[in-house]
Amino acid sequence: MDLSCFKAYDLRGRVPDQLNPELAERIGRAYVAVTGARRVIVGYDIRLSSPEIAGALSEGLMAAGADVFDIGLCGTEQVYFATSHYEMDGGIMVTASHNPKDHNGMKLVGPESRPISSDSGLNEIRDRVLAPFEEAPERGKQAFLNAQPAYIEHLLGYIDRDALTPMRLVVNAGNGGAGAVIDALEPSLPFEFVRIHHEPDGEFPNGVPNPILEENRAVTADRVVAEGAAMGIAWDGDYDRCFFFDENGRFIEGYYIVGLLADQFLSKSESGSRIIHDPRLTWNTLELTKAAGGVPVESKTGHAFIKQRMRDEDAVYGGEMSAHHYFRDFAYCDSGMIPWLLLAERLCQTGASLSSLIDARIEAFPASGEINRTIDDPARVIQAIEAQYGADALDVRHVDGLSVEFADWRFNVRMSNTEPVVRLNVESRGDIALMREKTDELLAAMERLNRG
Repeated sequence: MDLSCFKAYDLRGRVPDQLNPELAERIGRAYVAVTGARRVIVGYDIRLSSPEIAGALSEGLMAAGADVFDIGLCGTEQVYFATSHYEMDGGIMVTASHNPKDHNGMKLVGPESRPISSDSGLNEIRDRVLAPFEEAPERGKQAFLNAQPAYIEHLLGYIDRDALTPMRLVVNAGNGGAGAVIDALEPSLPFEFVRIHHEPDGEFPNGVPNPILEENRAVTADRVVAEGAAMGIAWDGDYDRCFFFDENGRFIEGYYIVGLLADQFLSKSESGSRIIHDPRLTWNTLELTKAAGGVPVESKTGHAFIKQRMRDEDAVYGGEMSAHHYFRDFAYCDSGMIPWLLLAERLCQTGASLSSLIDARIEAFPASGEINRTIDDPARVIQAIEAQYGADALDVRHVDGLSVEFADWRFNVRMSNTEPVVRLNVESRGDIALMREKTDELLAAMERLNRG
């Protein structure tokens, strides 16, 4: 049996050769054998293979003695919410997020929706899959659980509904699952929603929902302008990430959203509240967090690291420039719905346009955005870059890859966990020409070092 679908943080693979009902059933049995869970949430995304995979998974869970609480078609964050809210022993979401339509996968959590990744049980589940199973003394039961009303009420609890004013928003679900949540929220909000690719469709007739790809952005951007909307929002398939467009149709880099959300959250929180951020781009987040009375805390990139640091620090909010946003009151998990609600609230409260809020931050801290380069020996190249730049730097850190800071500019360079790729991010203090100059300089150095 092919176990290549087991990755560092989750499961992902082609159906049926890398993931199929037989393997899903055995994953359910192994999950119970390793975790000891007795009450497990199961949900699934809009992919055509998801109901069958989820059904087989549930069979395995029940055969191993666990009761399954099926929340049906949903997004990843609803499994996180239901597992925590109903105090379950764990939860499993059947999804492949933005992977091709012939793929599927799973995201696994334990009690309190703590992530199960390669260093917290996922490898043990993988190794247990192939072992013989004994039938449980008593087979588990299955029940449908309608978690949607409690989830919607929880989402609305993040905003002051009395502060909201009528506003037109373009929403692009990408034929994923986000549309159903927008429909459920709509009666409680004064917003007019202009819907694009709204109906869930596992055939992905408009392409795989991944708004981070430039070719997928134009449909949302153009509609924002055409409709005179205040903002555009687009989600990936399981809507644990959301992406923003200002009223001019400009795509907003996730880095600047982190700073805005930190500021918005701190306006509702006690002074000294902690904000978690990743090391790739930091200056904008640091400035906004400190100005709002918060304490910024740097964490290694990746949801398992961010969530653990959130718990360790009891942080109210954590954000990654990759458009993952984490919330203490959401079991320290990521949500693609809470961010846009908070941003819409901010626009209503201030009367400002999204472009004006973002322009000020881009001007203060222009950034390159993440640039990827294929490198034969990433570790050697990063070590050589540190030798070249580190001696004259004000600060050198290794929280995640290499971060080097000077008075007027800084950069982070890090290896991919899964491929021979180096990821570069550069920012400056109010000097876009310097940022571009140093970006070109670093890319040339990486190319030269890669050649030998």
